[in-house]
Formats: sequence, structure tokens, C-alpha cells
Amino acid sequence: MNPFDEFRLNLTRRHFLRDTSRVSLGSAALAMLGSSAKAESQAKSLAANNGPGYPPGQTGPTHFPARAKRVIYLCQSGAPSQMETFDYKPSLEKLDGKELPDSIRQGQRLTGMTSRQKSFPVAKSFVPFQQYGKSGQWISDLMPHHGKIADDICIINSMYTEAINHDPAITFFQTGHQQPGRPSLGAWASYGLGSESADLPAYVVLLDKNTDSQAQPIYSRLWGPGFLPSNHQGVKLRSAGDPVLYLNDPAGTSLAEKRRLLNDIAALNEERFQSVGDPEIQTRISAYEMAYQMQMSVPELTDVSDEPDSTFDLYGPDSKVPGTHAANCLLARRLAERGVRFIQIYHRGWDHHSNLPGRHPTIAKEVDQGSAALVQDLKRLGMLDDTLIVWGGEFGRTVYKQGNPDRYGRDHHPRCFSIYLAGAGIRGGMRYGETDDFCYNIVDRESSGVHVHDLNATILHQLGFDHEKLTYFFQGRHYRLTDVHGKVVKPILA
Repeated sequence: MNPFDEFRLNLTRRHFLRDTSRVSLGSAALAMLGSSAKAESQAKSLAANNGPGYPPGQTGPTHFPARAKRVIYLCQSGAPSQMETFDYKPSLEKLDGKELPDSIRQGQRLTGMTSRQKSFPVAKSFVPFQQYGKSGQWISDLMPHHGKIADDICIINSMYTEAINHDPAITFFQTGHQQPGRPSLGAWASYGLGSESADLPAYVVLLDKNTDSQAQPIYSRLWGPGFLPSNHQGVKLRSAGDPVLYLNDPAGTSLAEKRRLLNDIAALNEERFQSVGDPEIQTRISAYEMAYQMQMSVPELTDVSDEPDSTFDLYGPDSKVPGTHAANCLLARRLAERGVRFIQIYHRGWDHHSNLPGRHPTIAKEVDQGSAALVQDLKRLGMLDDTLIVWGGEFGRTVYKQGNPDRYGRDHHPRCFSIYLAGAGIRGGMRYGETDDFCYNIVDRESSGVHVHDLNATILHQLGFDHEKLTYFFQGRHYRLTDVHGKVVKPILA
């Protein structure tokens, strides 16, 4: 924005009268009145909001005792095929190659990529499934390491969403709204809980290395604060070079000099805050202080040389390669140990509209061992009891073939798909919800379907929040993550 335009937009009548009339006693009184009014307005604004956000090292009250102290969200961007991962459908063996009946499709919306197809042949899963654990969970051979945590995870086969294209769908999952601009789930968690750590952010984001040339893009607004104070946005740690840009000081400077500089900047910002009452100034002060603390905490966090060989054996050889899913899962565990409230790992490359049998195994192998090891590691350390794990994509894939029958893919399918949860009061070793024989619709969606808002309501519930009460007052009304929808999925709770 042009600086003059920004100045003009920020110039209120109170600012004008105060700043242009300083020579008179009347203007001094008016300025004091203005500051007092701003402080009073700010106090009312904070009182109107439920959980205004807390500085580093402090935590906020929850609505009821929480089962989860933290969340680790493993986002599988691009949408894994439920029929090749966690929704076992032996019925497709007999239906393979047959035309999907109109009675099953029910005139449901298709994407532009398959809307012109004249035929919709059913494709069975190209990979076998096995039963694992005492619970006998059916898990595909693409995810063999997940067999080791079969009794710890709750597989939800009855997820559904509204969006049918990637950008609105993943935005919906992360913010509760298909249009950009709303706070992310992690930002809501940070806003409600505050931080347990004085030297790390409450909300951290990790991006896995991309190995698929057709992977969907990832946007920083997916972990943005929206209209919440900006100190609740996710902080992205990079896998190459410095974990955080500009964290290191220029050559020839010392921490003591940096400390004096930050103290002076904080004093100037505090003086400005007392003058104008803008809460973003306090956010800026906190950001400078957090950056200073991270100069010491981040190098120690990312140095995994203190991990025993048994840890690398658990996570696999990729865990020694920065930026891989396994390495980021190990880093997520280290972040959780240090008090980070919300950790998200984005793995791209699941969007397979062609050559599904050739491409899906590669992506699945990249995440299988690391994801499973994270659950095992947290359980070994006694942290799974208060850490909520979420694993899944933004929608599912169609049962019918897309494109060339010999190198077929599967199209986007929001009507039913699978995710799993683990830890923090989630019932392990269970499967919730059921899809029909074609894996196209949810059986009894009214009673067992899990909408995106229901999932987010359940996540907040495990963090100790009533999703209807965790709100923020903005532009004349109270907003919440779940809008005016959502119910806690109580059958999956222990």
C-alpha cells in the first residue's frame, strides 16, 4: 500500500485533533481523553472476545478439562484414495468393471475433469488389505507400518465435505470456510490455549519435500490468523538452510547488543501502543521477543544428533534426511516435547487423476513409516495420552475410473472418505461409519456421517473447548471455527 494512503486511512478525527493541537492545554486534555477512550475500547473488545490470546509462557482457561494438550495434524494434501488406504471394500471385487449405476450416483456433482465422461466403470482396489492388531483393523498393503498402530487409531470411514476442488476443500478443512480469510484451526487453538513454551511459537508448520511433479500448491493462508491477532499465525520451519529466515544476526554482532536493541524497540512500541491502543503493536513486541528466544531454541530443536539409534530405526532411514515426512514427524515429536500446542505437517502429492496404481504406492511409502512411528514414539514416551493425532486429506477419490482405462486415475470425491485420529481420549482400535458397497455414499449419513465441522468441533472438544463458545468478535458479530454448524462425534471418544 502507498504510505500516504496508509497514513490517510489510519488518520481518525481523534488523531488529527490530538496531533495538530499539541500547543494548547485543551489539546493535551483531548489527547488524554483520546488515549483513555482507546484503552477503554480495547478493554471492552478483549472482554467481548472469549479467550483473547495469551503471551508466551502463559495459558488460557478452557471450558472444561482437556484430554489433549496439543495436536499434531498430518495433512495429506491432494486426497488419498480411501479404497487404497483405510476403507476395505471386498464388494468391489464383483463390481469391478461394471458401470456405476445412476441410482448410486443420484445426480451428484462431478468435477469438470469427468463430467464429460460417457462411461463410469467401477475400479476395485488395486492393492490387497490385511487385518492387524487385536481389533482386526483392515489396512491396505500400501500402509504396512500402520498395521503396528491398528489398535491405537480410530479410522473414520464416513467423512464428508462440501467442496469438490482442492483449494476450497483444503481451505474448508483448515479454516471452516471455503473462502480465504478465516483463522486457521491452529490459530484458533493458539488463541484459546496460549503457549506452554516461552521460546517457541504455539503453532508451527512443517512442509514435507515435494516429490510429485503434479502436487497441488500449499498456501501460507492455510495456517494464517485471519482476523485473529497475528501472533496466532503458524510459524513455518524450513527444511533447508536456516529453519527460520533472518533468525541469525549479522556477522560482528552479539546477543547482548541484540538484547539492548530489542529493549529500545520495545520501549518505542510500548509508547506508541499507549498513544494509539492498537493491539497489533503488542503483537509486534511479542514477535520481536519470540524471535530473540528462537535464536537459541530452534538450533537445539533441529539438531537431532542427540537422538538414539533406536529412534532412527523406528522412523526409518528417511528420518535422517531433512524435509522428508519421517524427519518432520520426528521434529514434530520434539516440538511437542517442548510445549508447542499445534503442529501441522503438510505432505503433497496425493492428487492422482492418472496412473493411480503407479503413483499412489510411492506417496504412501513416503508417509507410512513416519506417521506410524510418530504414534508409536509418543506412546513410548507416555505422550500419546495427551497428544491428539489427525491424519487425512481434504476429500476422497471416486470409485470409478477416470481417463485411460489402462492408466486410470480417480477423481475428487467429497461424498465419503477416510481419515484417522489417535491419542488424547480417542478410542483406539475402532472403525466409525460405513460406506455403501460402491464406496460412493455413506450408509446412514444422518447418524454416522462426520462433516468437516463435526471433526473440528471434536478436535476443539478434546482441547477443552466448547466449539460454540470459542468465539472472536469481529465486524459486529461473534465468529467461530465451526460457523453455525458442527457436533462432537462422541461415539469415538473413550
